[in-house]
Amino acid sequence: MGRMLELKSVHAGYGSFQALFDVSLEVHPAEAVGVIGPNGAGKTTLMRAISGLIRPTSGSLVMEDADLVSTPAHRIVELGVAHVPENRRLFPRMTVEDNLRMGGFMPAARPKFGQRLAFVYELFPRLRERKSQLAGTLSGGEQQMCAIGRGLMARPKLLLVDELSLGLAPIIVEQLLAVLASLRREGMTIVLVEQDVQVALDSADRGYVIENGRVSLSGTAQGVLANPRVKTAYLGL
Repeated sequence: MGRMLELKSVHAGYGSFQALFDVSLEVHPAEAVGVIGPNGAGKTTLMRAISGLIRPTSGSLVMEDADLVSTPAHRIVELGVAHVPENRRLFPRMTVEDNLRMGGFMPAARPKFGQRLAFVYELFPRLRERKSQLAGTLSGGEQQMCAIGRGLMARPKLLLVDELSLGLAPIIVEQLLAVLASLRREGMTIVLVEQDVQVALDSADRGYVIENGRVSLSGTAQGVLANPRVKTAYLGL
């Protein structure tokens, strides 16, 4: 089985502040990997390093056969990486449809724009109903749908979702997880970064725990969930 993504001994940070230390992880095609850890542990930095928003200071990052460390961020999108950032980061004064359009801006994605838009509206019928509404006026759940939809417009192979459940009602989170599950059945690879352990691991194949910028635990999702330390620290059991 090939690897969709492989990180080896990645160190990364911002200026003199180091956020990740010697992080290694791998993601196989069409699997879902959950990354959990407390706030400030380095989870968002990890996502930014994969999508090229920041550069590792050392270590290797490979997607399929491409070296991501030397690939410019806009080319990483073209390789098939979509990053749904924490706090959604929509353009609040643009309509839902124009926000989605921003996700389909790459030359390769443009001819298929109509097709991808129809695909996103089928996944999220609520967005179709609200397509002319300004994104800033949507509910939190609808904004998250729009952010995921925008990520899907370029038909990614690898979807990075940072804090899917943040500030959302459990029923909305369940709906979003069902959408991610349907994308996986179609062969998409998903990395979900979450503070909520159940959300991250319930539907994942494998899990990683990041604490203080290091991978402190990894294994099958069930194995990580069953780990006594995880139970105590994250599930309050």
